[in-house]
Amino acid sequence: MGIKISEIAFTGYPVSDVQRAREFYEGILGLTPGDIDGEIPGMPGIYWVEYAIGSQTLALSNAWSPSGQSGPSIALEVDDFQDAIDHLKGHGVKIVAECIETPVCRMALIEDMDRNGITIHKRK
Repeated sequence: MGIKISEIAFTGYPVSDVQRAREFYEGILGLTPGDIDGEIPGMPGIYWVEYAIGSQTLALSNAWSPSGQSGPSIALEVDDFQDAIDHLKGHGVKIVAECIETPVCRMALIEDMDRNGITIHKRK
């Protein structure tokens, strides 16, 4: 029998420039950092920032390098899909796919400055 996994502890995104990432995630997406926000003890120059989103946590860190190729992705549920898209466009965010319609949701695919994929999601 395998390990019993009860939940996702966090989704971690590697970033090359912590301040630039914060400007995107806090300034454009409007996330607020939580209690874990700063340099990792014993690791000079390595930072970890966590954002609580509902019952989940998104962590940003320069502890590992982004590849811009593939890797983790997070889907962010929004209240108003079109307002979110308009807001992102107004901030010059790269939109990979503006509107994907499915029977249960609408999605848009965007990227942060390190080419980490983010899905903007609205359940129908």
